[in-house]
Amino acid sequence: MKSISLSEDAKEKEGKYVQSLERALNILEVMARGGGSITVTELAEKADLKISTVHRLLTTLSHRGYVEQDPEDNKYRLGFKLLEIGSAVLQSSDIRAVARPYLEELVDRCNETANLAILDGSQVVYIDQVESKNFVIVKMFAQIGNRGSVHCTASGKVLLAFLPEEKIDEVLEDVELIKYTNETIVEPEHLKKELQRIREEGCAFDWGEREEHVRCVAAPIFDHEGKIAASISVSGPSTRMTSYFIKNELVDIVKDVARKTSIKMGYNSN
Repeated sequence: MKSISLSEDAKEKEGKYVQSLERALNILEVMARGGGSITVTELAEKADLKISTVHRLLTTLSHRGYVEQDPEDNKYRLGFKLLEIGSAVLQSSDIRAVARPYLEELVDRCNETANLAILDGSQVVYIDQVESKNFVIVKMFAQIGNRGSVHCTASGKVLLAFLPEEKIDEVLEDVELIKYTNETIVEPEHLKKELQRIREEGCAFDWGEREEHVRCVAAPIFDHEGKIAASISVSGPSTRMTSYFIKNELVDIVKDVARKTSIKMGYNSN
């Protein structure tokens, strides 16, 4: 095997990456992890760079508004230019595009239909879906574009449960608690207790509350501000979606995929 010297290795990498840009991005990442102001010496140590190099890069970053220097203690902190860029990224993120791979993952992991839904006023709206690969596909209410009441679907209950308390009351004022099946929750106090359980356990169930013999498990997707953005769910016939399968396998799968989707949306649970 050929021995490669440091200088040769550096030359090879230089053909792929711009070294100064790599170093500047490294500085920004170090500052972001630190979460506060930092001296040039500390930054050079953590970024594993020479102080003169850090000085030079900070001058350029400061000129462009990516970092700011405090005139009193000469420490550096991240600038508002990064916030501007971050906001533009978040605004351009289409939750359907973000969630699509995770819907596909859900289907791969449980072989039932995966749904993505949002709250519009007092209704749940299904905005994307990946169908089960099962030979027998059951036609369900959860279809792209369909709207429904929040009280009788797992997706709707999740979207409702993680709203601020005053917003929950506001939404429920516009909801007619129609009894679609014998499983539908129509008592306000019962529904409130169920929403509390959903917040505590992080998932919602539909035991055939909108359609008989159709069951569903849903979990919340949170955005970068920690607010409920959507719900992701798995639905299927009760013959396959047994209580044992739901409680012992499906709940963990749906919650795991919802967590990964939330992280992709910029959510930080810490």
